[in-house]
Amino acid sequence: MEDDVTISNPLTSLKEFTAARIAIGRVGNSIPLKQSMEFKLAHAHARDAVYSVLDTDGLDHKLKVFNLPVLHLHSQAANRPKYLKRPDLGRKLDDESKDQLSDHKTSTDVVIIIADGLSADAVNRNAFSLLKILIPELLLAKLSIGPICIVEQGRVAIGDDIAHGLNAKLSILLIGERPGLSSADSMGAYLTYKPKPGLTDESRNCISNIRPHGLTYKPAADKIFYLVNEAFKLKISGVALKDNAGLLK
Repeated sequence: MEDDVTISNPLTSLKEFTAARIAIGRVGNSIPLKQSMEFKLAHAHARDAVYSVLDTDGLDHKLKVFNLPVLHLHSQAANRPKYLKRPDLGRKLDDESKDQLSDHKTSTDVVIIIADGLSADAVNRNAFSLLKILIPELLLAKLSIGPICIVEQGRVAIGDDIAHGLNAKLSILLIGERPGLSSADSMGAYLTYKPKPGLTDESRNCISNIRPHGLTYKPAADKIFYLVNEAFKLKISGVALKDNAGLLK
């Protein structure tokens, strides 16, 4: 019968340019079974990503190659349910973590923070591969790097507490982004100059969608490095700091 025939979509050729769900076709008044099942699977992956766990042992082992101290910290959100229900607790360190910072407080140019955010899987998969490129660039530029901080149940603003506690001039926070239906493994990088508790999002620069099928590691590391240099040169970050790399002069 005619209702059982899948009707093609003239936008199909655009699918090669985006991972978004376009041109999925239809069968009668509904979408094809294959696309319906793919949607449900993607939704399941997104839910799993939100409840994924930071691989602290695996990250700790990989990060040893940089010969930098590694601190294991925790927010005031004791567990995942509390983290999801109380975003404010994910923005602040617990008392034990604050004590750790006081033992490592030195004046450094940059502190690197790795937080689980809303997709620990994204950090587990992408953080080390990005840092393998970025850290040598920072060291080559004669920038001192403080302890690498691994934070469980952390949100973006927790980087301000950490960097301020370590007396760092600039923070680079890598965090799992809110998973979408086409990108459950997307990692973001947030850069803040002169971080301190109480700052809001306009004080930060964000590089988003860092992953093999999004913004790949080398371009992402180069963009972060460019913004770091600009932040130190202009002594600003956030909305006042523009990414002018590659623009014609």
